[in-house]
Amino acid sequence: MYDNHRIIHKYFVFLHQIINVTMPKVSVIMPVYNVAPYLDAAFKSLLQQTLTDFEVIVVNDGSTDGSQKVIDHYAKRNRRIRSIYQSNQGQSVARNKALELAMGEYIYMMDSDDTISPDLLQSCYDYAELTKADFVFFDGDQLYEEGAKRVAWNYKRTHLCEEHKAYDGHQLLKMMLDKGKHSCVVWLLFIRKSFLDTTQLTFYPGIIHEDELFTTVLTLSSKNIYCLQQSLVQHRVRSHSTMGKHYSKRNVDCYLTVIDELNRYEQSDIVRQFSRYTLSKVFYTAHQIPFMDKFSVFLHAIWSGALKYIGWKSCLVFWLK
Repeated sequence: MYDNHRIIHKYFVFLHQIINVTMPKVSVIMPVYNVAPYLDAAFKSLLQQTLTDFEVIVVNDGSTDGSQKVIDHYAKRNRRIRSIYQSNQGQSVARNKALELAMGEYIYMMDSDDTISPDLLQSCYDYAELTKADFVFFDGDQLYEEGAKRVAWNYKRTHLCEEHKAYDGHQLLKMMLDKGKHSCVVWLLFIRKSFLDTTQLTFYPGIIHEDELFTTVLTLSSKNIYCLQQSLVQHRVRSHSTMGKHYSKRNVDCYLTVIDELNRYEQSDIVRQFSRYTLSKVFYTAHQIPFMDKFSVFLHAIWSGALKYIGWKSCLVFWLK
């Protein structure tokens, strides 16, 4: 599926080599879908970075609003910004396409309606170079727009760790699950590109909540993870975002797919703990989906062997609340 992207990537690398241009330190990957009102702020926060040696790969995933106009405005004025358009195929495919083209030493995946602190790229790059981390994680703040539903969690977890200490992914995941502070969002990660190339990890296409699978596998693949105790992202919570919406049948089915794929990746106690941690919450919250849809997702859970992770309390709430 991505052979053409690999050819394009090799072509760009070859061009860089023959004209003796240094590869960028960081590739910022930003999928875009109908976020025109927020793109100006996102681009401005990128162009205010204290690190100047980076590229931005923007993939417009078939937006139907004015997003492309905003992207073109910035891409025409700044050579670091590369604009790619695809028909609507979802965030996973958009990110995978950008990963194939990325030439940076490190990858940062930015949400297109977020803003980032001016020193995010420089701080993370310096720290990753110092520690030789496979990837670095850090904290973020929430910015609620009017009408957005308040969520019960935050993105503060680095206080649970020590800086300048390497963490094994299995141990780190267990600690975060035990303390109820596990977060799968990719926009709190700064990832070494060579590590991604080695693991050959990509985003699972066709689902929402794809971060849950990607970040968990990324974590389990590493024995060299570091935390940076800084809050570097202002994450916008929108009334119509994936996180701001009520649960639907698709939400539950996609979470079940994540658990299916994760158990295919590794059979272990920590994967089972993650499955219980995730699905008990998903089914507890999913009581709000239409009653007739409950039969379908419950059969999916039985068929995939995930029923054992849900728990009797969440099952009762799912069916009776």
